[in-house]
This record gives sequence, structure tokens and C-alpha cells, in this order.
Amino acid sequence: MKVVVLDYGFGNVRSAERAVARAGAEVEITRDYDAAMNADGLLVPGVGAFAACMTGLREARGDWIVERRLAGGRPVLGICVGMQILFSRGIEHGVEADGLDEWPGTVGPLKADAEHAVPHMGWNTVEAGEGSRLFAGLPADARYYFVHSYAVHDWEFRATHAAMTAPTVSWTTHGGPFVAAVENGPLWATQFHPEKSGDAGAQLLSNWIETL
Repeated sequence: MKVVVLDYGFGNVRSAERAVARAGAEVEITRDYDAAMNADGLLVPGVGAFAACMTGLREARGDWIVERRLAGGRPVLGICVGMQILFSRGIEHGVEADGLDEWPGTVGPLKADAEHAVPHMGWNTVEAGEGSRLFAGLPADARYYFVHSYAVHDWEFRATHAAMTAPTVSWTTHGGPFVAAVENGPLWATQFHPEKSGDAGAQLLSNWIETL
């Protein structure tokens, strides 16, 4: 399988490249439109601020690429801020920015308390959604690496008629529950970094690649 890691200036593209190759796919790092459109899978990484990532994505025509791939049922995987920008909006330091609006919802600050510092940097377990293919074969106590200060705390998308398949949403907690991963037809995403999550992350990426 051929996977393109979208290079729009805001992501750990080399780490993603190595992890996807380890999981068994041929990998190319590029922002080339045709390559990104024709790949079996597209991986959208993301680090930094929500608004800056959206600016970089639009400059690379990544918003158009993601939209057209999903319209054709072509798989896309977002990671970290690459997941956050799939939602309607992000609010950082009081500044609101529009996302890709593939899912309704707002990315907001994590809730810090005496036991949970922000940014959230470290390993957490994830409560996988029922029937998850992303977490198939992984034990419930597997841990994944998170590094972020913002997250989606409320899942707002609902199936509007019986023929729709409800997304599979997985959760974790740091100062409060937040969305850790989503599987929604051809669009999957994780708030954590599978490319930095050791053997568990490698298995998770293999699970995605097997669906391409």
C-alpha cells in the first residue's frame, strides 16, 4: 500500500514516515496534489497552534485534498493537531479559528488541576469505542503517547437517519474526559501520536493500513 504523509509545514513528517514504513506501507512525504490524491492512504500530521496549522494546510491546498479524498471515500488519518483541525473550530488564547468542519465541535484548552498539568505530555490508556478497528488486537491497558494542551471535550456529531453508521469514538482522561480517537468511514484520527507510541502505535498504524 502507498501512503502519503502530507508535508504542509506543521508535523513530525520524518517520524510519521518511519512509523508507517515499519507498519508495512510504502511511504512518500510530499505536498504534491496528484500524489496525495492518488495514494491509498493520506496521513495528515500536525504540531503547534490550530490557526497556524490551518493556514499552512490551506497554503498547501491540503484542505481541498482532504475534502476531495473524503468525497471519493479515500482514507485519511489525522494525528494530533491533524485530528483537531478536522473539527469545526479551535479556540486558543481566546482566538477562534475555523477548522475543516468534517465533524462539528470545538477544540478547547485541557482542564488542568493539582494532579494534571498542562501541557499533557506522557502516556495514557484509551477507552476504545465499541467495535473499533483502529484498536483491534490491542489490550485495554496499552498506553499511547500524548503531547498537547487542547482537545475536544464534547462529541457533537449524531447520525441524522437510520442508514447512517455512527462514528466510533474513543476516549481518555486528563483533568477530564476528551476525545482520543475517531473512526468515521474513510476518516480516522487520533489525538495521541501513534508514531511515538512504540509497539502499540505500530499495531494501530498496521490496523489502519490493513483497511486501505
